[in-house]
Amino acid sequence: MGCRAGLPVALSGASPVSATVRSPFGPLSVAEAGGRIVALYWKPSGPDPSALQVEAARQLAAYFDARLCAFDLPLDFGTGFQERVRRAMAAIPFGEVRRYGDLARDLGVPAQAVGQACGANPIPILIPCHRVLGKGGLGGFSAPGGVETKVALLRHEGAAGLLI
Repeated sequence: MGCRAGLPVALSGASPVSATVRSPFGPLSVAEAGGRIVALYWKPSGPDPSALQVEAARQLAAYFDARLCAFDLPLDFGTGFQERVRRAMAAIPFGEVRRYGDLARDLGVPAQAVGQACGANPIPILIPCHRVLGKGGLGGFSAPGGVETKVALLRHEGAAGLLI
């Protein structure tokens, strides 16, 4: 795969008029607050996107085109336990997976709590909760399409062989 970690990525064409990305899962958009990405939505964006939302859309488009494998965006990781889990998820490299139990052991918390925090992740894909699997299987995925979307994202990253 020809993806690159981080930016700069040469993206052709003019900047999008909106911050909506066409993906294999339908339109995606991000929300921004205080100069950081706070959510990813599985729907088109509203009017008048910020420069950060447009940049996030450009990076997501590059990810889906297999030209980018590590995002370089200011993300809101939350606070406390949620922040710890989200940062642990964000540290999982492109094309690799971890188990809820692995993160739980690293963080010194129960695996069920990690699973709940993964399910509450408001910024999927950018904070790659799809890279976290259950002990005996895939675990869940809260995005539209559920586990099928999780598997598709893992296939996109070349991690599907790890599922067998």
